[in-house]
Amino acid sequence: MPVQSTHPDYDANLVAWQRARDVIAGEDAVKTAGIKYLPRLDSQTDDEYVAYKMRAAFFNATARIADGYVGRIFRREPTFKLPDTSAGIGRALDSFVTDADLLGTPMSAYAKHVTHEVIAVGRAGTLVDWEDEAEQRAFVVMFETEQIINWHSQRVNGRNVLTLVVLKEHGKNLQQNTSNGEQPADVFQPESVEQLRVLKLVPDTTPAADGSTPWSYQVELWQQQPGKSKRSKTEWAVVDTRTPLRLGKPLPLIPFVFHGPKHSRPKVDKLPLADIIAINLDHYRLNADYKHGLHFTALPTAWVSGFDKTSNLRIGSSTAWVAETPGATAGYLEFHGQGLMTFERAMTQDELLMAVLGSRMMEEQKRVGETAASIELRQSGENAVLSAVSLSISESLSQVLRWVYWWNSTENTPGDIGDQTVLVSLNADFTLNGMASTEITAVVAAWKAGAISRDTMFDLFRMGDVLPVGRSNEDEAKLVAGTPQPAPVAADPGAVTLPAPAPAANVPAQPPIKNP
Repeated sequence: MPVQSTHPDYDANLVAWQRARDVIAGEDAVKTAGIKYLPRLDSQTDDEYVAYKMRAAFFNATARIADGYVGRIFRREPTFKLPDTSAGIGRALDSFVTDADLLGTPMSAYAKHVTHEVIAVGRAGTLVDWEDEAEQRAFVVMFETEQIINWHSQRVNGRNVLTLVVLKEHGKNLQQNTSNGEQPADVFQPESVEQLRVLKLVPDTTPAADGSTPWSYQVELWQQQPGKSKRSKTEWAVVDTRTPLRLGKPLPLIPFVFHGPKHSRPKVDKLPLADIIAINLDHYRLNADYKHGLHFTALPTAWVSGFDKTSNLRIGSSTAWVAETPGATAGYLEFHGQGLMTFERAMTQDELLMAVLGSRMMEEQKRVGETAASIELRQSGENAVLSAVSLSISESLSQVLRWVYWWNSTENTPGDIGDQTVLVSLNADFTLNGMASTEITAVVAAWKAGAISRDTMFDLFRMGDVLPVGRSNEDEAKLVAGTPQPAPVAADPGAVTLPAPAPAANVPAQPPIKNP
């Protein structure tokens, strides 16, 4: 099997991924695709089809929904559980969270990028690598789903692990040779060629002491080279091979993590916006037919009967049409009927379907007051989708953070590092109303009774929008300790207290006054 072979799931989903990319990119990408998304009408010439396509308007509801999903998840900043910075490993992870990819991207921004990819096309991947030349630290590289062309899993030492991942990328031409008199590459425009990065797990020839077969992680770079035969112009060839080491030993696993809307396994899942994309394209085709009909029927067209065919008839208030033929008539052709109204109703129906499937923020706003509870009830389905995406990406990003921790520690595998050590948590609370006063009182009472810790109380307050997200529990405790408690209000010693007047004796009660 050649190195450029693709996984069957990759072939089955590539069209859907490209369709999602085009729709989210907007009108230019959709119209550039031509008949892929807007079929040609019968007997249309090329010029007529171009005009037909240009008159159409693409209502990009999908991109708005995707941005809305990402915005709601990152309404609160993600939280990272890291070791204390007093230790070397804590400082290493703190440096990684500040700059995750050696390009100055903080981990929170990287998490937002991954979330947008998962919501848009349903998949992404992260390679955790080690920079061993200058900075000597771990970093991450994100790969889009179209770049992950092949993968395999296998049962190794009692568990399913990745044994092969093939990534399509661009890199420097490692076979470039300027010693034969050719001009060197332009320093202002470095040469970049397509290459395949093959991550594979290979068994060692020497068994371990316990009898099991150890496996080692290897990396191969493949680039296209001139073919050896006349029939093949280019062939894929290995240009570089290396075995990454940690503590002087090869890695036992492939440091690659998949990100998905429901899980972090290699299996390809359905796009979260697949149904919305289909209706969005249907809305685009309806709009094209509607604008096509308006173009030919909206403007009234003059007609005459009994006039000289060679006469020049101009339309306007300063001209008059005169005919010498008895019975000559003139008028206007105007469109009447329900034809265009059918397109309008169909487009309105598509917009409502996209609102139901995607986001209530596209729905027409009600003119009457609505409680937060009723809004939350209407958006419960959307919140369930967002919660699943948020929890899945939190788990996969936690795996990335465990890999970074493992690079700097001495554990045997990243699986030995639990959530009590490192953890990534994205926002999973999408309610519109914050914590009520009765809930605040109940949480404080539980803390005073010893049922929950102080940190748990602060975390609950932060989720309930009582505390700001950027303030840590330690900062809040210092503020509480440094704030003087209000003293009870004392009575004024100079004030004179008058006794209440006694009721008058022998005074009959007056009947109530009734209005006439």
